Amino acid sequence: MKKLSLLGSTGSIGTQTLNVVRRLSRDGGFPVNDAAVKIVALSAHSNIELLEAQAREFEPEVVSVFDESAAKAVKIKLADTNIKVLSGISGLCEAAAWESADTTLNSVTGMIGLRPTLEAISAKKDIALANKETLVAAGALVMAAVKENSVRLLPVDSEHSAIFQCLEGSHDNKLKKILLTASGGPFFGKTPAELEEIKPQDALKHPNWSMGAKITIDSATMMNKGLEVIEAAWLFGVPVEQVEVLVHRESIVHSMVEFADNSVIAQLGVPDMGIPIQYALTYPERFPSPAAELDLTEIGNLTFYKPDYNNFKCLPACIEAGRMGGLAPAMVNGANEEAVRLFLEGRISFAAIGDIAEEMVKRANKRETYALEDVLEADEEARGFARSLI
Repeated sequence: MKKLSLLGSTGSIGTQTLNVVRRLSRDGGFPVNDAAVKIVALSAHSNIELLEAQAREFEPEVVSVFDESAAKAVKIKLADTNIKVLSGISGLCEAAAWESADTTLNSVTGMIGLRPTLEAISAKKDIALANKETLVAAGALVMAAVKENSVRLLPVDSEHSAIFQCLEGSHDNKLKKILLTASGGPFFGKTPAELEEIKPQDALKHPNWSMGAKITIDSATMMNKGLEVIEAAWLFGVPVEQVEVLVHRESIVHSMVEFADNSVIAQLGVPDMGIPIQYALTYPERFPSPAAELDLTEIGNLTFYKPDYNNFKCLPACIEAGRMGGLAPAMVNGANEEAVRLFLEGRISFAAIGDIAEEMVKRANKRETYALEDVLEADEEARGFARSLI
């Protein structure tokens, strides 16, 4: 039985993970010793109603609530149980490294996920990673810690899971290129004038995936794909230049790899995060999934386009930061996170998010070696820079 600490349990990935856990542990007649998952820790930001319901259903040993006042409310609500309640960043880190857990699935959104990832790795927990900012901001630190502690780092993002699956069994065959697919978001093909007029409610409507607000905006600006380029480079040990982005509107081909002989291998499936989440939890075994079966005759056509690097400035800005390395990715990520917040508050335009990311690259700290404190300082500096532009 796998014992899981789930960070971000009330978010999109977190709730879908619990759906997978329900099926693996209680439904379908799977052999319990082979497939069951026991939740030993849960964490959330402030959604106390849902967290309480999750805690009562899954009976973890501990829950962590990032918001201090919300944590006090949860402690009262769960007073009739033996569940320990933690709070703040220290509580999040403690839950991530919870002693009885053997795997930590990090689905926290944003830079806040970095420290708990490192804490879990130091505690020798295998990592199922859905928090891409962890590798974007501090890839060198994270990968060094993974190696030092001999833990597994398994991707949860659909694209990185696809690459991971495509590379299985490749042995020492030379990887030539990673072909990272992108839906293109809801504004693919829009003109600069049209992008300028986009409102938050429009940007929160993704054509194929149901996700949280921040990642949905990142998908609309193509920043999400830029972050995934950097993440892929760290996960699979290739330079950023070997990761090519393709816009694939149907979101059926989740990503591809090309080898030295120009053979291309792809992973396909309906757009359902249940598949990559489940595979990260059951790797290397596969079990029946609640996701629908792919019917290619019903899909009919699979189309691919080059990204629009001119109008969607976040993508080239992020790729350039990845080429620069060092603290540049952390700074572009931090500036973007702040810009997304400002856009959702109605204080800047949709197009301004790309302008801020582009300007941040030009000013990014080019320091190549860094410690965790340097990353956190660079992140704060970048957020301040984004605010200074409004």
